[in-house]
Amino acid sequence: MDVIREANGFTAFKDVIAEARAFLRSPVSDYEPAPRQASPAPKGSPEAARRLFAMSRPISGTLAEAYLRNRGITGLRGTGSLRFHGSCYYLPDEVSETEIWPALIAAVTNLDGRIVGVQRTWLDPDGFDVTRLGKAPIETPRRAMGDLLGYGVRFGLTDDVMAAGEGIETMLSLRCALSDLPTVAALSAAHLAAIQFPNTLRRLYIARDDDEAGDTATTTLIDRAVGAGLETIILSPVLGDFNEDLRSLGLDHLQAAVRVQMAPQDVARFVECSA
Repeated sequence: MDVIREANGFTAFKDVIAEARAFLRSPVSDYEPAPRQASPAPKGSPEAARRLFAMSRPISGTLAEAYLRNRGITGLRGTGSLRFHGSCYYLPDEVSETEIWPALIAAVTNLDGRIVGVQRTWLDPDGFDVTRLGKAPIETPRRAMGDLLGYGVRFGLTDDVMAAGEGIETMLSLRCALSDLPTVAALSAAHLAAIQFPNTLRRLYIARDDDEAGDTATTTLIDRAVGAGLETIILSPVLGDFNEDLRSLGLDHLQAAVRVQMAPQDVARFVECSA
């Protein structure tokens, strides 16, 4: 290249390349630069969450669908916020090697529908067992990343009525009984207490977990909702949470139990249409 530059008096490197190509009679396309690779997203950032969700695929026919069905959740309409990743990285701690497990990927969105985070639930590729309920045999089979506070995993489009609770499986179990009721899973008790309210919302159902953290979150959320002018109604499980009710007591019992706790106008709107 230096010889060509000096011999022809070129000052621009592109002219040197052009002369070299002509000399070698090589097609220009052979020398096209490789497309620039996207720079890595910051670890744990909303952008990293969006990329992970984009790399995942719909749950139909995957281990993620089998996991949910083994949890008693068969009503999977409107679950576009869930995807499956067959080789999702899992880092046990700062010094251990990265492991790879299949995972259920749940999109956390803000009120505008933009993905701001994800929750990963790593799954056991060897199948479902009653101890871990299908989750991978690792110390922390659930982890979230991105911006979470106030947001959640959404099922259905919220208008004037919505149910909010903690876990994905809890809210999907409730949707088995109330298939048209829009729901949001906040992913933890602390995040449930801080869930944001859509402008159209008029009545909020709170699907509480039967434990101390669930009671605390429910109390805080009621105070916030009442302050925002919302009607609030608590939905309580018979056992620890609604997925436990679904698995142990069955769908008919779950539907009957939530029916008597709801506003009469919502029974016709959400319960009877699910029967």
